[in-house]
Amino acid sequence: MLRIRVRVTALVVAIMAGLWTGAALAQAGPVWIQIEARNALPAAEERARSWDASLPNVAGFSLASGWHVVALGPYDDAEQAAASLTMLRAAGSIPADSFVAESRLFRSQFWPAAAEVATAPVVTPVPAPETAPPVAAVTPPPPAAPVETIADARRDEATLTRDDRMDIQRALQWSGTYAAGIDGAFGPGTRASIAAWQATQGVEETGVLTPGQRQTLIGGWKSDLAALGQETVRDEEAGIEIDLPLGLVAFDRYTPPFAQYTEKAESGIQIWLISQPGDQEALYALYELIQSLAVMPAEGPRNRRPRGFDIAGASAELETFAQAELNQGRIQGFVLTARGGDATRTARILQAMKTSFRPFGTRVLDPGLVPLDDASKAGLLAGIEVRKPERAASGFYVDAQGLVLTAAANVAACGKITLDAGLEASILAQDAAAGWALLQPATVLAPTGHAQMAQALPVAGTQVAISGFSFGQDLPLPTLTFGRFDAPTGLDGGLDRARLTLSAMAGDAGGPVIGADGLVIGVLQPALVDPTRVLPAGVSFLAPIPAITAALAARGTMLATGAAAPGQMAPGQMAPEDLTAIGTAMAVQVACWN
Repeated sequence: MLRIRVRVTALVVAIMAGLWTGAALAQAGPVWIQIEARNALPAAEERARSWDASLPNVAGFSLASGWHVVALGPYDDAEQAAASLTMLRAAGSIPADSFVAESRLFRSQFWPAAAEVATAPVVTPVPAPETAPPVAAVTPPPPAAPVETIADARRDEATLTRDDRMDIQRALQWSGTYAAGIDGAFGPGTRASIAAWQATQGVEETGVLTPGQRQTLIGGWKSDLAALGQETVRDEEAGIEIDLPLGLVAFDRYTPPFAQYTEKAESGIQIWLISQPGDQEALYALYELIQSLAVMPAEGPRNRRPRGFDIAGASAELETFAQAELNQGRIQGFVLTARGGDATRTARILQAMKTSFRPFGTRVLDPGLVPLDDASKAGLLAGIEVRKPERAASGFYVDAQGLVLTAAANVAACGKITLDAGLEASILAQDAAAGWALLQPATVLAPTGHAQMAQALPVAGTQVAISGFSFGQDLPLPTLTFGRFDAPTGLDGGLDRARLTLSAMAGDAGGPVIGADGLVIGVLQPALVDPTRVLPAGVSFLAPIPAITAALAARGTMLATGAAAPGQMAPGQMAPEDLTAIGTAMAVQVACWN
């Protein structure tokens, strides 16, 4: 069951009321009642227009954070504003989470708009006969704010509790000037952060906050939290506690391994909590899987560790971040996706998620928590678009370090090449005319088996088999298809191709053609596409392995050859189950991405 512990809701009113009272604030200038906030200016203007139709003295201001607020006022002092706040809330005229805000937090005014003022009727008062025109009232200028000295700042700081100091650090962190731990200790790092924040405000960089500066810093932070709807979410199903912007996202559903939160009011924010059982192998598979999501841009840093990973992707339209950790058989983390163009807001949300993320208990999302249809089970991710490779075919390991041989057509014009679950590989050598390419994985592998190469092609009529991923990514497991070796030449009599009778599928291309003795005799080639002639069903071709091994040896790469299959004393017919074991151990799926 999903439970939410409120951190910033209507209680903000009481908290803010406490912040905005006292002699220091009474002399700080006009104050306002903030009633609503929007992250897009057009939406804020529409809300201001709506409020203006039912309430007097409606104004709209932009905040430094990029948000836009609708407010009532101004009021001369906090006591007057607080009294109006109580009356308006009691009458139900304003939202319950409205609060008193200081004018120094506001930047440019967007409401009343110039067009609205221009269209308002202009009424010129006509004085009554024999009546002197009224004398305009002269409003005295507001008293100047008192000058706060460094001595005042140090005295005020001495009265702060540890929680007060931690809030200052949180507010500095929110402003982007503090990146260390929240511990309430004001060391050199915190002092430097305060000075950096003071620089953004155009005041003396002392490293010690005056009472007014502290109120501005904390008030701005609290105002931003309220605008985002920042709350602590405790998800009992996922075993995760984390601060989320519930003003921007709403819980949608569980699709293990994710708890999905979709955007609200076109905020452009989506969040998925990650929770699943697993080990290091499952962690690495999740790492590759998240990179294949359509919402994860291809460009950006990736960092995979033995017990966790961090992924970041960015494009002009999208920013996505993901992190996960493996702890005692549980993999937990989150994915944050944000529309491009609001880097400050995204950075603040991400920082809050990182610092508040806390796994608890022993529970993780159960794959049986929600019913999944067959399509969802096949894709593993219901409701989430997964990026697909341009094509996926076959290859096979040729040595104990994980070098892979495949058909040249499988890797032609690829932006990225991956093996099996997503390990990147590059082309070490290739001959497009001969039909082969040798791939090198990004890291050294230790495959369970690798090919032994035949030194010559078998006689016509011999049984052969192809080990390949016949169904592409729909069935990421190799299958063995049996056929017959027909001739050591192609249809034109050339020695660069040999002919088979074998019902191969598109996903088998690049896979090893294995002789009856377990030795690899060639690399299966993709089906010929020739509109001028139609081949009989079952006709396939291979690139002969003796020519490939000779070409690689000339380049300095030696492949293992043998006169018999491993473990065999002499060439001979192997049982189908033995051929299947050999073919399955050496086969690897090769994917091309663009």
